[in-house]
Amino acid sequence: QVQPVESGGGMVQPGGSLKLSCTDAGEALEHYAIGWFRQAPGKEREAISCISASDGSKYYTDSVKGRFAITRDYAKNTVDLQMNNLEPEDTGVYYCAVGRLFTVLGGCSRSDFGSWGQGTQVTVST
Repeated sequence: QVQPVESGGGMVQPGGSLKLSCTDAGEALEHYAIGWFRQAPGKEREAISCISASDGSKYYTDSVKGRFAITRDYAKNTVDLQMNNLEPEDTGVYYCAVGRLFTVLGGCSRSDFGSWGQGTQVTVST
């Protein structure tokens, strides 16, 4: 069973960068769709970015387009989320999720993913 694990969270000033990584000890993530979700304080968990396993499609929510990039590192068995020009509104717990979406061209949502990591905190503050 896939059990993703996130790493790379931390505290950064506005305008800074962080890279989050999602990996699994026993499964090759290249066979799965991967989603990155964010839960800000007092808000629902929302999809930030997703990548399919089948057609290579990627999805970004509007607020992160041009700032975040999702990529696969096949050698390391990770799916990374590079986050640049971070804003205080990006603060929250970031979760990696694993699913079997064929494409993410139409977006992605929590119901598309069955396995979740424990989350990693990202804080953007002065």
